[in-house]
Amino acid sequence: MHSFFYLCLLQHIPMDKHKKQRIGVIGSGSFGTALTKIFCETNEQVNWWVRSEEVKDTLLTEHRNPHYLSSVSFRPNKLQVFTDINQLVEHTDILVFVTPSIYLLDCLKDLNVSLQDKLVVTAIKGLIPQQSKIIGDYFHEDLGIPLDNIGVIAGPCHAEEIALERLSYLTVAFKDAHKAEILAQHLRCRYMNVTLSDDIFGTEHSAVLKNVYAISAGLAHGLGYGDNFIAVLLSNAIREMARYMDAIYPIQRDVNESVYLGDLLVTGYSYFSRNRMFGNMVGKGYTVKSALMEMNMVPEGYYAADGIKKIADEHNVHLPILNRVHKILYRDKNPKKQFQKLTADLN
Repeated sequence: MHSFFYLCLLQHIPMDKHKKQRIGVIGSGSFGTALTKIFCETNEQVNWWVRSEEVKDTLLTEHRNPHYLSSVSFRPNKLQVFTDINQLVEHTDILVFVTPSIYLLDCLKDLNVSLQDKLVVTAIKGLIPQQSKIIGDYFHEDLGIPLDNIGVIAGPCHAEEIALERLSYLTVAFKDAHKAEILAQHLRCRYMNVTLSDDIFGTEHSAVLKNVYAISAGLAHGLGYGDNFIAVLLSNAIREMARYMDAIYPIQRDVNESVYLGDLLVTGYSYFSRNRMFGNMVGKGYTVKSALMEMNMVPEGYYAADGIKKIADEHNVHLPILNRVHKILYRDKNPKKQFQKLTADLN
């Protein structure tokens, strides 16, 4: 987006100063582990906040995360590991949040160090469930962080492929192209390409929405629908996403760009997708509760579906697929019957 604008502006950025920014990751799930792996490629030292002493001890002694992407090995001289979030914030200039959205408030409850002079980046693809807010809005409205200091890391990208060092793509969004490029320099490596965007609200909402639609693709697969139907389902999904984003944040954007459509496709089709997996289990007959208990990762789309529906209803946005998914997940409606009704709405 606006590539000529960025090219002109970035010619005046003093690139040699970017590496002096100390970077820190908050969260030790699969994507947090993957981002830390990338940052260790591009930085002399990376600060990493993890929830438990067990994870910290394993990282320091065995140089791996015991729970996620355990095949990834970290060089001990590259990592400074914290379980105290205040210590991490004090020693960090760019904070990248990658905790599940449902745990973010708990993660921040003991924070007493100011974030005002930090670049605060969300790689969280969910809503604050208690408030039905995207993370960027929470950082700005509740924590008082200036909008210019808030950024987004979005896909299309699965953590598992980063672990395998397969060529991948990320999008970094800031209102300020200079700040976007600062973060992008920390992410670019031999297997990671980075695109810049100024659509901080659209990219973040899109990253949340695609998880809900990935659940719909999983539901369809679990119910026995084939690739032909799922292709139509996802082509309708990107149009629903466009209507939603245009209603809540109407700027000029091309939803065919990889950060929107590409992220939807990889999350809807990939076997690495936890949201697709969750939908597939419910489609095959698991109850929602049992599917959630069976998974060892958080399917953000489940928690987001309720908040997104509330926002869509407030803006009077027509989202047939999302509404059917919401009925299945939150009103205990029969998946087979809901998809039979949904087929009449697709084209």
